[in-house]
Amino acid sequence: MKIISSVEELRDQLSGQLRTAFVPTMGNLHEGHLSLMRLARKHGDPVVASIFVNRLQFGPNEDFDKYPRTFQADVDKLEKEGVYVLFAPTEKDLYPEPQEFRVSPPQDLGNTLEGEFRPGFFTGVTTIVLKLFSCVQPKVAVFGKKDYQQLMMVRNMSRQFALPTQIIAAETWRADDGLALSSRNMYLSEAERAEAPALYQSLNAVANEVRSGHLDIFQLEHKAMEDLARRGWKPDYISIRKQNDLQPPTAGDLAQGAPLVVLAAAKLGTTRLIDNLEI
Repeated sequence: MKIISSVEELRDQLSGQLRTAFVPTMGNLHEGHLSLMRLARKHGDPVVASIFVNRLQFGPNEDFDKYPRTFQADVDKLEKEGVYVLFAPTEKDLYPEPQEFRVSPPQDLGNTLEGEFRPGFFTGVTTIVLKLFSCVQPKVAVFGKKDYQQLMMVRNMSRQFALPTQIIAAETWRADDGLALSSRNMYLSEAERAEAPALYQSLNAVANEVRSGHLDIFQLEHKAMEDLARRGWKPDYISIRKQNDLQPPTAGDLAQGAPLVVLAAAKLGTTRLIDNLEI
C-alpha cells in the first residue's frame, strides 16, 4: 500500500485509473470502516482510502483536538484489506491557503436534525468531500448509512454538481448488542458502553410501533425521548422522517406508506451518539 500526502503525487499515482473506488474516513478505523473497503472493491479498482480529520466540520466546542488518531494501527488494517493507496494529507496539503470557497447545503436538508444541533457541520462535510473527490477523481465512493443525513447530503451534492462519481451506500455495522460502530464509542466508560445499545433499542421500538399502525408521529418521538431521558441520556432528537428527503411525513405520506427512517442523536455522559433505522 502506498501512503501519499500530497495532492500532486496522488494525482500522478492515479493517472489513467478509470475505475477508482474511494472511501473517505477520519481514521481510528474499526470493522465498520473496513466493511466499506470491501464493498468498494466490489464496485471498482483500485481501492483508495483517505484519512483526514477535517477541522471545517467541527464546531468551536466540539472534539477536534481530542478526536482519536490511531494512524499506524489504521495503516496496518488497510494493508490487510488490500487498499492500493492511502491518501493521508496534512492540513497544509489540503488547505495551503484558507478555504474561503465553501459548499452551501440547501436549508431544508442542511439545517435540520444534525444541521440544527451542529451549525456549519454540513458545510464542512460537503466542502471536504468535494475537495477529496477533486483530488482522487473516483468512479465510485462508499459512505455508511450510519451517517444517514450525511449520505443524503453527499449524494444530492454529487448529483446537482454532475460529479462523475457514483455514491454507494453501505449498511451500518453493529456490535453484537446492536450498538452502531463509531470512532467515538471509545469515549464511553464501561458502564456507558453497557447502556449504549439502548439507543438502537429505542429506534427499534419506534419502528415497531409505526409498522403496527401507530402513526401519531409526535407522540412516538416524544415518548422515545422521554424514555431515554429517564435512563440518563440527554437526547437531541428522535425523529421520524421520509427516506427520500428527510422531511417530516405528512398524513398523506403515512397513508400511502411512504418509506420512512427514524433517526436519533443523544448524549450518554459526555459522548454524543447517532443512529438510525429504516422503516
